[in-house]
Amino acid sequence: MKNLRKAFPVLQQYIYLNTAASGPLSEKVFDFRQEHDLDFLVSGCILKEKQGEMLAKIRETVGGFFKCEPNRVALVPNFSYGFNTLLEGIESDKSFLLLEDEYPSISWPITSREFKTYTVSLSATLEEDIENALKNYNPDVFAFSIVQYISGLKLSIDFLKQMKQKFPDTLFIADGTQYCGTEIFNFDDSGLDVLLCSGYKWLNAGYGNGFVLFQEDVPKKIFPKTTGFNSLQGKYKAQEGNFLGKFEPGHQDTLNYGSLMTALKYLNEVNLEVVEEINKKLSVIAKKELTTLGVLDEIVVKRSHHSTIFNIKGDKNLYDHLRNNDILASLKGPGIRVSFHYYNTEEEIQELVKALSEYLKK
Repeated sequence: MKNLRKAFPVLQQYIYLNTAASGPLSEKVFDFRQEHDLDFLVSGCILKEKQGEMLAKIRETVGGFFKCEPNRVALVPNFSYGFNTLLEGIESDKSFLLLEDEYPSISWPITSREFKTYTVSLSATLEEDIENALKNYNPDVFAFSIVQYISGLKLSIDFLKQMKQKFPDTLFIADGTQYCGTEIFNFDDSGLDVLLCSGYKWLNAGYGNGFVLFQEDVPKKIFPKTTGFNSLQGKYKAQEGNFLGKFEPGHQDTLNYGSLMTALKYLNEVNLEVVEEINKKLSVIAKKELTTLGVLDEIVVKRSHHSTIFNIKGDKNLYDHLRNNDILASLKGPGIRVSFHYYNTEEEIQELVKALSEYLKK
């Protein structure tokens, strides 16, 4: 197998267990960014004149990667921008179902608009609890992260598809920022109505880029008000009131969206089947080792499947101990969050276990 670590220079300096906070930049994306700005430097407005063509190619790349037609792919600078734009198109009397301790960029925009909300506690029986809440509350919208940013609890796409079939009148709006890029994903077959994602984590696309995927009937249910020059410009935004165009007012950033396209092409080179296989293996090994050490929450231990994000019991002293051992992680929620991607190794898990064991013996 090719060296999957070579493209990420930071991996030569650290045990990088912090993709859930910020995915490392690859040489491929770095090279694209240099070439793009060199083109801008020497050609000026000529580069801008090619913007529409480039943005169309980026949408096509995103759509091909996630199995969504490009006329249903909107490019946004980040999840929060796209989500707030989306919420502005939802009537104020609609109700929302949320998960407790959800990512603030989901919960805050909803509560700030004073939508009626119901919540589901995180537990080992999360899927059963979600189904009961959908049945009991009959919310207009279920907004959620596919993978929880603190605990790493993961909702399977099969489960979400089943719930959408059982509750077709509820809009399923998902944050894929902690999920997209970790395994094969087919949006059109997912049961999700809308998926939004920032590209700077598991896609390794750097900052300032993200996307919105939506099903064909969504424009009949959500009516964003955002508009501006370029909302009607381009190959996939021909008609007035175009839903995609509501997310793209003004001039768009081809440097950052081009970085997303480059990162997705690189993941295709690596092969997403390989990425998924490695991530599943890392998740199983890490969960087993961390469970043995007794540093995981009981909710995580009891669940049969999990992401590659784990929250370890500990404080800043442990965090500093890990950093002193060149292990990059995050202080997050009740403990220290570590996260593994396909460029991590079993040996690095063992290095983490060794550092934790040394600390726990103090």
